[in-house]
Amino acid sequence: MIATPAFSGRVLVTGAHGQLGRELSATCPEGVRLCVHDIDTLDITDAEAVARAVGRFAPEVIINAAAYTAVDKAQSDAERAQAVNAEAVAHLAQAAYVEGARLVQVSTDFVFDGQQGRPYRPEDAAAPLGVYGQTKYEGECAALDILGEQALIVRTAWVYSQYGQNFVKTMLRLMSEREHLGVVADQVGTPTWARGLAQALWQAVALKLSGRHHWTDAGVASWYDFALAIRDEALARGLLERSIPVHPLRTEDYPTPARRPSYSVLDKTATWAALGVTPVHWRESLRAMLAQLA
Repeated sequence: MIATPAFSGRVLVTGAHGQLGRELSATCPEGVRLCVHDIDTLDITDAEAVARAVGRFAPEVIINAAAYTAVDKAQSDAERAQAVNAEAVAHLAQAAYVEGARLVQVSTDFVFDGQQGRPYRPEDAAAPLGVYGQTKYEGECAALDILGEQALIVRTAWVYSQYGQNFVKTMLRLMSEREHLGVVADQVGTPTWARGLAQALWQAVALKLSGRHHWTDAGVASWYDFALAIRDEALARGLLERSIPVHPLRTEDYPTPARRPSYSVLDKTATWAALGVTPVHWRESLRAMLAQLA
């Protein structure tokens, strides 16, 4: 659990309709004056629109929870991914600089290639395998180049929640429709509940963290492990009526347009210490999220 220290101020959140954006609103500390935007109210790829919105609200902190997250589609839609994941971050950082605000930029484990064989530390060299990871890394660099110590980069991984589309909800749907299922077993990372991530971001804002940090839940899993846990925990809560066989697949058995890191576990040690938190295992978080659905 995270006990957020007292914090009050004006915070602007982008990507408000997404998984993380909705959890940021749900966990917003008392005393915070929150202004939320999504594409229907603010196009963050429009520099002038961003400058106007930030100037009008005059936030002390901007949390950018907006992103182009369609990993495979990004390979053929690189221009849009670049606009949202990199150029828009520069617009937000520039507006924050003018306003004297801090920027929290949410990034991804996909900035790494998965070849290291140990959990990735924030200072490890990035080596993205595809357009999504490359554009997210460029967004990180833009924020830090423009804002320096006024920027906080938080890399996370495998995010899910009760909101929107994600792996957990996809598995629940497929497991209710099919007689059996195959899931990739040789890609390893850490599932992360968006609720816990949102709470961590509020904690980081209150403590004025800066630079690059990593946040996920504790533990590791393959997508196959994650799927089995979803099945078993959902059965226990009555979210599934029957158990179906889930078979492990190799990455080569399930080709996708974008390459994915085989091992993208993030080292959160320094961030957990900075936030003063006791990490929660991903399966415990999964139970809590499924309890919300149930």
